[in-house]
Amino acid sequence: MILYGLSSCDTCRAAQKALRAGGQAVTFRDVRADPLTDAERAEFVTAFGDAIVNRSSTTWRGLGAEARTLPPEALLAAHPTLMKRPVIRAGSRLLLGWKNDVQRLLLE
Repeated sequence: MILYGLSSCDTCRAAQKALRAGGQAVTFRDVRADPLTDAERAEFVTAFGDAIVNRSSTTWRGLGAEARTLPPEALLAAHPTLMKRPVIRAGSRLLLGWKNDVQRLLLE
């Protein structure tokens, strides 16, 4: 299982901790230190659409109006911290966030 996120993100840390406590082998990938490839960005946008962009983040609020009109792939390439977190690759599935539905799916 791969968890994509930021090492400074509390939600990513909580997800890692819970998954490991649940017996899952988790590889963490900090998308700021090791940015997504073009193929990964395209895959995430295909899977989640515009939901992959965290529009409530500080980074988003700091963007100008013109930058906000860019497609999700371009936004994530220029600003990796705009990715909604975490993205979890569990086998062939991609999951977004760490809400109850994702937790139930991975921990039960």
